[in-house]
Amino acid sequence: DLNAVAFRFKDKERPRGYTSKLGGMLHYYPIEEVLAAEYLLEEFRPDLIEMVLDKLRPENVRVAIVSKSFEGKTDRTEDWYGTQYKQEAISDEKWQNADLNGKFKLPMKNEFIPTNFEILPLEKDATQYPALVKDTAMSKLWFKQDDKFFLPKACLNFEFFSPFAYVDPLHCNMAYLYLELLKDSLNEYAYAAELAGLNYDLQNTIYGMYLSVKGYNDKQHILLKKIIEKMATFEIDEKRFEIIKEAYMRSLNNFRAEQPHQHAMYYLRLLMTEVAWTKDELKEALDDVTLPRLKAFIAQLLSRLHIEALLHGNITKQAALGIMQMVEDTLIEHAHTKPLLPSQLVRYREVQLPDRGWFVYQQRNEVHNNCGIEIYYQTDMQSTSENMFLELFCQIISEPCFNTLRTKEQLGYIVFSGPRRANGIQGLRFIIQSEKPPHYLESRVEAFLKTMEKCIEDMTEEAFQKHIQALAIRRLDKPKKLSAECAKYWGEIISQQYNFDRDNIEVAYLKTLTKDDIIQFYKV
Repeated sequence: DLNAVAFRFKDKERPRGYTSKLGGMLHYYPIEEVLAAEYLLEEFRPDLIEMVLDKLRPENVRVAIVSKSFEGKTDRTEDWYGTQYKQEAISDEKWQNADLNGKFKLPMKNEFIPTNFEILPLEKDATQYPALVKDTAMSKLWFKQDDKFFLPKACLNFEFFSPFAYVDPLHCNMAYLYLELLKDSLNEYAYAAELAGLNYDLQNTIYGMYLSVKGYNDKQHILLKKIIEKMATFEIDEKRFEIIKEAYMRSLNNFRAEQPHQHAMYYLRLLMTEVAWTKDELKEALDDVTLPRLKAFIAQLLSRLHIEALLHGNITKQAALGIMQMVEDTLIEHAHTKPLLPSQLVRYREVQLPDRGWFVYQQRNEVHNNCGIEIYYQTDMQSTSENMFLELFCQIISEPCFNTLRTKEQLGYIVFSGPRRANGIQGLRFIIQSEKPPHYLESRVEAFLKTMEKCIEDMTEEAFQKHIQALAIRRLDKPKKLSAECAKYWGEIISQQYNFDRDNIEVAYLKTLTKDDIIQFYKV
């Protein structure tokens, strides 16, 4: 019983969200059943099954079909959105003459259902943090055996680094379409895997491809092998290529309708990152993506790779090494993959703003009446000291910022302040969405920041220590489940900072800071 397995090995929930969810469920279940009601079906009720099946009749059905092929064949217009449509009854004769659909059939045996839930004993050389257990020209493998949650689960994260993935807008588009088509073809496995408690994620990044497989560790390797084999031997379906390419163009066009504050964040990222392609550049290059060109690109993309991975959970080091070897062997066998040169493993940099520099970039939004603004004050490269200066300053100004700019001045519903970090560089940012013009919003942020100097100077030592304590508590809050802990470690790996004990190290430094340190940070 998959539901019983899911309940037995359920991850720990965050208390605030979980209590709210259970409170809502009390409308439907008695309190003694509310924890297990969504999972455990203890009574077999064929009468309920028959009742539902009895409702699946032609007289109870409404069929909606959406397609461009109906253009010019409609006779009605929807009142609110102006959508053209047609409505007609399906005759009894059509229902009576309908044939059986061969696509409706019982599913194949689910090969991903776990059967072994053994919690493996900790190995003698088990480490507190991820350890580098393999480092070759082809791959770098980080491994950590779970020593906190003791569930039969694991997280497998892979980054496939390729210099071809983000060379120009054309290559960026092809990388995106390749993975969307690949995910589309993997749907035959994804549903069965999800039923069995396995999930995967596959995305294109500016450095190549990201793949993760999470869930019960017993059959994880089966799903992973199928994904890698499909990746290395992928054949494009021409019809799906056209459909997914069209959907991608729609998503690029729909960007103009996103919220103004999202546009502000997007344009700042473009301005500050060493290499970034705009939506317009991607749209212009999309017409050049043809089926033959995409096929050639896939072969080129897989021809040379560097793989960095983190395998974390209820697995042994030997099993982790075996999984990594399987990934490499599959790519080498089917795609003839070779390693990259060390000089090709270069990360993008952030633009350094000159001291006292002030730059403004404006874009007109033709969809929304509101304005969005992101103001970014670049500070320095990430380090233990700079991280804590910035985070403590953000902690101190957070409540006054919200109270002043949103509550008192009512600049807008969206008012946010906090750290911004990218490519190893960081700073303070303010994000506001408002009906008021951007130059006015900027002036109010500047005015607010000027008041902060006196606010910090007049702050009592007791109040200052409360801010330190609040930040320390937040930073030392332990992950509630394996996937959350793995995500923290993975963030260190993809940033190539590898500071797995960051929270303890930085909080220890935080507790040494004085009010004068923050005043000096503010003035500099």
